[in-house]
Amino acid sequence: MLDLIWLIPALPLAGFLIVLVLGRKLGEPRAGYVATLMTASAFVVTVGVFIDLLSKTSHDRSHVYTLFSWIPAGNLTVDLAFLADPLSITMALFVTGIGSLIHLYSIGYMHGDPKFSKFFLYLNLFVFSMLMLVLGENMLVTFLGWEGVGTCSYLLISFWHSRESAATAGKKAFVTNRVGDWGFMVAMFFTFQALGTLSYGPLNEAASHGGIAQSTATMIALMLFVGAVGKSAQLPLYLWLPDAMEGPTPVSALIHAATMVTAGVYLMVRTAPVLAIAAWHWAPWIVAGIGAATALYAALVAVAQNDIKKVLAYSTVSQLGYMFLAVGSGAYVAAIFHMVTHAFFKALLFLGSGSVIHGMNSEQDMRRMGALRKLMPITGFTFIIGWLAIAGVPPFAGFWSKDEILLFAWNKSPILWVVGLVTALLTAYYMTRQVIMVFYGKARWNDHAEENGAHGDVHPHESPVTMLLPLVVLAGLSIVGGLIQLPFSHGTKRLEMWLEPVIETAESPLKAGSEDIKWILAGVAVAIGLIGITAAYMVYSKKKVKAIEPNLLANAWYYDKGVSALMGGPGRKSFDAVAWFDSHIIDGAVNGTGKLVQGVAGIVRKGQNGLVRTYAALIGVGAVAVIAWFVFRGVAQ
Repeated sequence: MLDLIWLIPALPLAGFLIVLVLGRKLGEPRAGYVATLMTASAFVVTVGVFIDLLSKTSHDRSHVYTLFSWIPAGNLTVDLAFLADPLSITMALFVTGIGSLIHLYSIGYMHGDPKFSKFFLYLNLFVFSMLMLVLGENMLVTFLGWEGVGTCSYLLISFWHSRESAATAGKKAFVTNRVGDWGFMVAMFFTFQALGTLSYGPLNEAASHGGIAQSTATMIALMLFVGAVGKSAQLPLYLWLPDAMEGPTPVSALIHAATMVTAGVYLMVRTAPVLAIAAWHWAPWIVAGIGAATALYAALVAVAQNDIKKVLAYSTVSQLGYMFLAVGSGAYVAAIFHMVTHAFFKALLFLGSGSVIHGMNSEQDMRRMGALRKLMPITGFTFIIGWLAIAGVPPFAGFWSKDEILLFAWNKSPILWVVGLVTALLTAYYMTRQVIMVFYGKARWNDHAEENGAHGDVHPHESPVTMLLPLVVLAGLSIVGGLIQLPFSHGTKRLEMWLEPVIETAESPLKAGSEDIKWILAGVAVAIGLIGITAAYMVYSKKKVKAIEPNLLANAWYYDKGVSALMGGPGRKSFDAVAWFDSHIIDGAVNGTGKLVQGVAGIVRKGQNGLVRTYAALIGVGAVAVIAWFVFRGVAQ
């Protein structure tokens, strides 16, 4: 099966081509079924490759399959090659698996949309790009997928581009990600300069055995982190992700749960040995610090949001911050563990929110919901499971992965642990707030009938089977997902044993004492989560305490508005000044040189007129000039 790894990205690509050529003829729902079948087939192949790898010994679980030599240019040779190892196949499993569920869900969600087949065209292209990213044997193949998901995110976020807000959100995502792409490219330049290759194997080998200078490793690690900050929406480049809610809800689930935003975390774990030796650990401190700050910042903002999808968007930013906190703390297994469990419960929550929006006639304001649990029982039940998982309630999946990150944060610094703990408290609080506002309390959906406009009177109803089936599957995964990495013994840490060949030289060991108090820390984390749930219950259900939702948090600390004001004011003027300097000074110098040469050539050309007397005169002038030169030279001597 290892030699069939190329089929994993090839199948979604084939789906893209089929829908591209036959999409209109296939129509609804057949175009959706074709796209779903191609993604599900890729999942089946991925499972086969996983089983094949599992049958091998630990250090034989790495296989490179080369399709062809892509770029042979001087000393640079880049193969279009795929790498099958525990990390890439773990990523491919949940990209294709959850991607298939999102495709199936979309068949019901996008029912009746005039661009139904085009939506699935973009979805298949997105999955293909993400698979190229995670399966790439070298940085350039990864970068091909990296740019592909960036382009597809623009197409999907602005899918309903007739809405100005959707078109603007797509452009913001595209432009913001270009900043991160710059960092990735600079990292590639330094890697090739240092090693003469872009392959991950030689890079990690050199980092593990002292074959690369620490200063170079630091630059590569930090530039890769810049790329990761853009793609995985960390401070200060997070601002594209909340606006990405303008796309259809399956897009939100695909981008925010299983694919694009996890790419940055994947890239950092893939190059973990480089980060581990970078500048005596101050570079990992930067990663951990920005991750912790992002986690806390976004959790605070989520507390005051009223759009059902915006709450989940800021929650995604916060949970990604948790993953970077793990990476910076040297907990690479914990980062991947939380990435997997987050893919389960966040995809569930986003698809659940889409089911609510579908049943509420496109209403997204939680203040106009309430009491939906009885009218949408399956959606409500599965959403509550997702809430318990993200809130860190045992034994749901989110508890195990979040607890492991907090353990390593304590191992690195108690300050980071406190920030992570406060974030966990806020997460439990704002998710409980969301569940109460949407599924419990008083029914408020027709309280503002005159304000509903195009929504009209709302009659909540349950979603079709194609939308509910993915919710049930993801709810099951959100319950049992923690089984892949339980902390009881080495034998129950299945994910750690699986990933060991990839990160064994980079994973930070726990300090003396950290292992001994891990159950105390886990108990504190559970207590903090329960406090957050209780506080939200008292505020939003019992109304015992007044809700604190300041405009500062509702407007995300005015950071986005500040950036927009800067870019639209002084920023635009400075860009115009740069453009003027480029067109008048830089281009002016180039064009002026050309005109000068053209003018001199025009004068010289007049002497080349074909008349013998002109040539004789020129020869005479030349002879006089030569004689004058010798005369003056003699006088000077």
